[in-house]
Amino acid sequence: MRPWHVVALLGVMILWAACYPLITLARPFAPPLLFAALRALVAGAVLALLAGLLRRPLPRDLRVWGALAAVGVAITTFGFLGMFNAEPSVPPGLATVIAGMQPLIAAVLAYFVLGERLGRWQRLGLVLGFLGIVVISVPHLDDAGRAGFAWGVAYIGLAALGVAAGNVLITRLSGQVDMLVAMAAQTLFGAVPLGVMAMLHERPAAIIWSPAFVASLLALALFGTAAAYWLWFMLLERVPFSRANAFSFLVPFIGFALGAAYFNEPASVPALSGLAMTAIGILLIQH
Repeated sequence: MRPWHVVALLGVMILWAACYPLITLARPFAPPLLFAALRALVAGAVLALLAGLLRRPLPRDLRVWGALAAVGVAITTFGFLGMFNAEPSVPPGLATVIAGMQPLIAAVLAYFVLGERLGRWQRLGLVLGFLGIVVISVPHLDDAGRAGFAWGVAYIGLAALGVAAGNVLITRLSGQVDMLVAMAAQTLFGAVPLGVMAMLHERPAAIIWSPAFVASLLALALFGTAAAYWLWFMLLERVPFSRANAFSFLVPFIGFALGAAYFNEPASVPALSGLAMTAIGILLIQH
C-alpha cells in the first residue's frame, strides 16, 4: 500500500467519523427518515451533476445497473436507516461496538464473494481491532436498558451488514463502471426507499430549516457522503478490500477524539488502551 493510499484512507475515516456529531447536532430539526433521505438525495444529485460535467460514461449493461441498485439499497438505504434511527435508543459505547463489527462482517463476505483469503496474522489483526473497540466502549454500557434498546441494536446491526455487503458488491464492479457514476447511481437508488418510507411515516412540514440544520445537511451530504464515498470506492480499485476496510476500525476512535475536542468528553485509560489495540490490529492486517 502506497503512502498516499494511507493518507486518503485516513481522510475518508475522518469524514465518516464527523457524520455522527453532525447528525446529533441536527437531529432536533428534522425527523430521521426525512433527514436521511435528504442527505442521500443531495449527495447523489451533486455526484450526478459532477459526473455529467466531466462527461463520465454511463454503463450500458443492465446487470451493472441492477448491481448498482443493490449497492444503493445496502449502503445508502440500510446504512442511513440504521444510522439515523438508532441514535436515540442505544448508548453510544454499545452502538460503537455493534457498528465496529462491519470490518469483520466485510472480511467474511470478501472471503466468500471475492475470494480474498486472510493469513493468520491478518485474522488476528481483525479480532484485535474489534476487541479494541470493545475495550473503549465497555465504560459506556451502563444505560443499555432504556426503552427501544432492542430496536436500536437491530438498526445498527442492519446498517453494519448493509455497508459491509455494499462494499463487497461494489468491489466486484471494479473496472466495469466509472466510480463517480457508480457513486451517484447507488446514492440516488438508495435515496428512493428512504424517501418513500419518509413520506409514509413522517411529515415534511416537521423539518425546521434553521441555519444549523442546513449547514449540517450540506456537510453530511457533500463531505460525509459525496466526497467520502467517491474517494473510498476509488481506493477500493487500487487497494485490496480487506486491507482498506480495516481502517474502518478507526472511525469510533476518531469520533471519540472529536467528542473530547468539541463536547468535553475526557480521554480515559480504556480509550487509550483500545486505541493501541486497534492500531496494532491494523498493522497486522497490513503485514
